[in-house]
Amino acid sequence: MFLTSEEIIELTGRKTHPSQRTVLNHLGIDHKTRPDGSLVVLRSHVEKSLGGESSSAKLPEPNWAAI
Repeated sequence: MFLTSEEIIELTGRKTHPSQRTVLNHLGIDHKTRPDGSLVVLRSHVEKSLGGESSSAKLPEPNWAAI
């Protein structure tokens, strides 16, 4: 459901929370800040933002050439 601290470090290339926040903002990845300053990032949002599996599959269209 959420990225681990290690995954956030790998994604951002940064170890400090303020630096991670800056990178996530630049990438357009939504996140929340916990009271201790650590970040909460939804795994599904990262996958969607970075071109992972799409939650809405493209629907097939009719073969207009056959009509």
